[in-house]
Amino acid sequence: MSTLQRSSIPTSLHKRGRREMVLAASACLLLALAAYSICAGAVPISLGELWQALSTGDTASKAGRIIHFVRLPRTLAALLAGCALAVSGATLQTVLSNALASPNIIGVNAGSGLFTIALAAFFPAYVQYTPLAAFLGALFALLIVYGIACKTGASRMTIVLSGVAVSSFLGAFTDAILTFIPDTQMNRMAFLVGSFAGASMEQVKFAGGCILLGVAAAMVLSYDMNVLALGEETASSLGMRTGLYRMAFLAIAALLAGSAVSFSGLIGFVGLIVPHAARVLVGQDNRYLIPLCALLGGAFTLGCDIAARTLFAPFEIPVGIVMSFLGGPFFIYLLLSRKGRRALD
Repeated sequence: MSTLQRSSIPTSLHKRGRREMVLAASACLLLALAAYSICAGAVPISLGELWQALSTGDTASKAGRIIHFVRLPRTLAALLAGCALAVSGATLQTVLSNALASPNIIGVNAGSGLFTIALAAFFPAYVQYTPLAAFLGALFALLIVYGIACKTGASRMTIVLSGVAVSSFLGAFTDAILTFIPDTQMNRMAFLVGSFAGASMEQVKFAGGCILLGVAAAMVLSYDMNVLALGEETASSLGMRTGLYRMAFLAIAALLAGSAVSFSGLIGFVGLIVPHAARVLVGQDNRYLIPLCALLGGAFTLGCDIAARTLFAPFEIPVGIVMSFLGGPFFIYLLLSRKGRRALD
C-alpha cells in the first residue's frame, strides 16, 4: 500500500466519524425539540407528566388528554412534514442537478394542493384518500415541469421558470375551486398558508406511513442517487438505467411532498433551506445527506411550529408564515450567490 493510500485512510475515517457525530447530534436535537413541543403551551406539561402519559397511555387526566389528542398529533405532524419535505427537496436537487429545486418552488406543492382541494370539493365522501390525491397531484406537477425542461433542452433555469409557471397555473385552479365552492370541507386559510393546528392522529397515521416508506426508499437508493449525480453519460457508462432511476426518484420526491401537503397544507421552503444546511455539515454524499435531511427537516419544522405557537402567545400564527419569513431571504441569497448562479447556467 502506498504512502498516499495509507495517509488517506485516517482522513476518510475521521470524515466518516464526524458525519456520524453530526447525525447523532441532530437526532438528539430532534428528540429535544419534540419533547419541548409537547410540553410547551398555554397549559405547561412537565417531563414527568409527559413520560407517564406516553408510557401508560393515560387519557383520563387533563395532561394526558392534552398530550394524546392535541400536542402529540401536532408534534408528529410537524416532524413528519419537515422530514418529508427536506428529503424531497434533497432528492429533487440531486436528480434535477439544480440547487434551487424544492417542492414549493417547482410546483410540486401546488399540484398536491390542487388535487387535495379538488377531492374535498367534488368527492367529499372519499376524503380519506387525501394522501393518495396529494401524491398524484405532486407527481402530475412534477412530470409537467420535467417534461417542459426536457422538451426545450434549455438551461436548468427552465426548471425553475417552468415550475413557477406551473405553480401559478395550478394555484389559479385551486383558487377557482375555493371561490365557486366556498363550503369545501377544509380550513381554507390554514391549508393555503400551511399549519399544523388541528392535525389529528388519523390524518398523520396514513400519511406518516407513506412518508416513512418514501424516506426509507430514498435512503436505500442513496448510493444510486450518488451515481446519477455524476451526470447522464457517466452514470450510463457505469451501467445505470438513468431514465428508470430518475423517474423512480421523482416518484419518491412526489410521494414525500404529497404526503406532507395532505395534512400540513402548502408550507414551503423546508425543502430548500434544509438540504443546503445539511450539505454544509456532511457534504454531497447522499448516504449521509438523506438521513441528515430527515432529522434536520423534522427539527427545523418543529422549531418553526414552536415559534408560531409561542412568540405571540396567546395568539398563534400559521407556521407557513414563519417559514416564508425565513425562506424568502434564503432563496434571494441563493439567487445572488455563485452557487445559485451556477444552478441557472
